[in-house]
Amino acid sequence: MHANESRNAPALDRRDWFKRSGLFVAGLGAASALALPARSFAASTSAQGDVDMLNVALGLEYQAIAAYQVGAESGLLQKPVLAVAVQFQGQHKAHAGILQATIRKLGGTPVEAKQPAAYDFPTDRLKNQADVLRFAAGLEKGAASAYLGTVPQFHERALAKAAASILGDESMHWAVLLQALGENPVPAAFIG
Repeated sequence: MHANESRNAPALDRRDWFKRSGLFVAGLGAASALALPARSFAASTSAQGDVDMLNVALGLEYQAIAAYQVGAESGLLQKPVLAVAVQFQGQHKAHAGILQATIRKLGGTPVEAKQPAAYDFPTDRLKNQADVLRFAAGLEKGAASAYLGTVPQFHERALAKAAASILGDESMHWAVLLQALGENPVPAAFIG
């Protein structure tokens, strides 16, 4: 790529992003709605505060599992993309499992998964593979941002390390989905 092309590419991607961002924003909004309670646990000073933040994270994982199920059952994903979606869903299930076990170990009670319909996903707006990928990318970005906000808040530093590990995985999911959409997989130097 020439210097001029690389300088112009982000601006074009950004404009294109805003034109096609409806489902991405819907996904991000859904993830952010679950992440909002995490902000109220600022500077956890107790095991209960850690449990509360872990339960918010667990809710995000349940949401991701349900979203990938909707995508997988939509019939809109080509086989290779479906395989990646199922892999990502499996990773979210692994996150949920470790979060559940950790919450119990800390003496808490894990939140229950909602029924998929309770998430109010914009399924009526999923018309093709790109729509599904854009929606999933919004959820992954929201999850990464939520984990980023909670990592420094944990009372137990080992929990911060574990949450940072999941944050890395969510960020990789987001990047892969953006790449699959033909968009810049790393649109900024920071997430937030």
